[in-house]
Amino acid sequence: MPELVCVARIGAAHGVRGAVKLWTFTEDPFAIRRYGLLSSKDGKRQFEVAQAREAKDHLVATFKGVTTRDEAERLNGIELYVAREKLPATDADEYYHTDLIGLAAVTPDGDALGRVLAIHNFGAGDLIEIAPPKGPTLLLPFTNAVVPEVDLAGGRVVIALPQEIEGEDKDKDQGRDA
Repeated sequence: MPELVCVARIGAAHGVRGAVKLWTFTEDPFAIRRYGLLSSKDGKRQFEVAQAREAKDHLVATFKGVTTRDEAERLNGIELYVAREKLPATDADEYYHTDLIGLAAVTPDGDALGRVLAIHNFGAGDLIEIAPPKGPTLLLPFTNAVVPEVDLAGGRVVIALPQEIEGEDKDKDQGRDA
């Protein structure tokens, strides 16, 4: 079975003719039309975008075969997936989130920090979430300064902890609260 990548999530119904709000996770929101059939995570349902237009922070879309508000309401919350091989190749220093999740996170000296749990963007830039072996997760800016190296083939990212976080770790190692 091909590796699937989540490219969108269906939101609430919009209007009375089967349209839905559609949040895309692609650089170009309209790219979802180029991927052809989209599927639910389990692959049991297929969706084809018939029309899409830009709205404030999402698209308003219709799917072939969905013509009423009731049908559209039943789609709310469904995530849409596409086979990984349908996605375009990335440029240098560009990565699909799915390729980063699960990579080992290490310091520049090679010390283990944990694993990449997720990549988030709350509007002010990407954040990388690192899950250490124990304790709370770390949310760090996904910048060249903090993540100077991404080694997909080697299965790791190098994390240069910001000085204020590194200082907290040293204080805890010495038995002091930061």
